[in-house]
Amino acid sequence: MAGEEHGEDADELDDERDRLDEEREDTAEAVTIEITGLSLYTHHGVTDAEREVGQRLVVDLRLDVGRTDATVTDSIDDTIDYADVCQLVALVAQQRSHRTLERLCGTIASRLLADYELEGVWVKATKPEPPIALTVDEVSVEVWREAEA
Repeated sequence: MAGEEHGEDADELDDERDRLDEEREDTAEAVTIEITGLSLYTHHGVTDAEREVGQRLVVDLRLDVGRTDATVTDSIDDTIDYADVCQLVALVAQQRSHRTLERLCGTIASRLLADYELEGVWVKATKPEPPIALTVDEVSVEVWREAEA
């Protein structure tokens, strides 16, 4: 008889947990995190001079987090820490040199998808002072990648 009561208590606890999980799912909202203007000194470019001397790049990110409990719990543990994301992007961008911004953006996107639970990621890299003979304010490349199912 004592075993039956213990089993009933456990069942009630399981039912309560299921109910709370359902409530959380009903109130959790889809979230997109945007980081704009991450300024980094890097060594990317087609010419040897760009890769040797280096230049400033500006990186913008859009992280499609999907449904997250952070909208309910207000806990950093239920979302993505943007400071960590910025550190990771800086590491990836400064770790090695790429000739094209396309490759750099693709590398950053792949790393973000590998390291975080994201539904998708958008990466934009901008050269504010591109080495072009004509007057150009900036050049940029964007890459959008979705997580594989």
